[in-house]
Amino acid sequence: MVHEIASGPEIVARQEKALARPLRELAARLVRSPPQVVVTCARGSSAHAATFGKHLIERYLGIPVCAAAPNVASVYGQRLQLLGQLVLVISQSGASDDLIAFANGARASGATTVAITNDENAPLAAACDTVVSIGAGPELSVPATKTFVATLSALMRLTAAWARDAALEDALRRLPERLAQATALDWNSAVDALAATASLVAIGRGPTLATAREAALKLKETCNLHAEAFSSAEFLHGPVGLVSAGYPLLMFMPTDAASTAMRELVARLKKEGALLLIAEPGPREPGRLPALSPDQPEADAVCLIQTFYSMLVGLCERRGVDADKPRNLDKITRTT
Repeated sequence: MVHEIASGPEIVARQEKALARPLRELAARLVRSPPQVVVTCARGSSAHAATFGKHLIERYLGIPVCAAAPNVASVYGQRLQLLGQLVLVISQSGASDDLIAFANGARASGATTVAITNDENAPLAAACDTVVSIGAGPELSVPATKTFVATLSALMRLTAAWARDAALEDALRRLPERLAQATALDWNSAVDALAATASLVAIGRGPTLATAREAALKLKETCNLHAEAFSSAEFLHGPVGLVSAGYPLLMFMPTDAASTAMRELVARLKKEGALLLIAEPGPREPGRLPALSPDQPEADAVCLIQTFYSMLVGLCERRGVDADKPRNLDKITRTT
């Protein structure tokens, strides 16, 4: 897992050339025939990447994005009415039966289907009109790390090409170097704080919601640590009742307008005596986890998960868990 985390910057750098043509062609097709809605279909870490894609497409293109329930196709045999719409099926392995069934049904209904996968020869790739290969190479560690980062950057590239957004494109050129810098940031204070805890909440908003969801999943699957993720807004609709003195919350601060509400929540949680671990730029102070200086909000969010992954290795060691051999898990999860 350590090796694969470290390989993320190089993978993202390679994508610039490898994905230029397929994304240019896909974007041209979407500009000619713009969908009214985008549907994502994914599981696990890939579903968190889909959350990031939803933010990107709605934020930069103004097109609504919804998540499909793949068992509508695989269990109930129902085909959705998706004529002329865009369907993004995201899967690291491209081998999950329910995702393949949904892709087949969407394509038959007349949707433009895109497989975003690490295996361009997988069954999912054959089921879709277009394949966006994230190019991460074989991932041997059971927990997905480099493939998640590579999927986020691929979704940024798709959005930049489709929206013709020069600022996004420029941020992507800077991203590999910033990911390398993010890998080296020291979150040992988080390891100390979480080593003996039984549960925690991860919080994000806007571009960092996907980061929070991915962090919560990784804490469960690698550290045997119960963690749940919420947007800062959703957290106030009930889950805030969990908070008591010393309750740990891992907060991924966005670097755009979404930070305002997050900071309001921070002020409230401090009054409740919560144990706050806030990933954000700024001077060293208790509870602050270092982050790179702001560059571009979505790229900043990708850098936060890269630093989290590096911290996770140390947390696994402290808790006596082998991150490369998580219990009850296999590398490829096949669901029907």
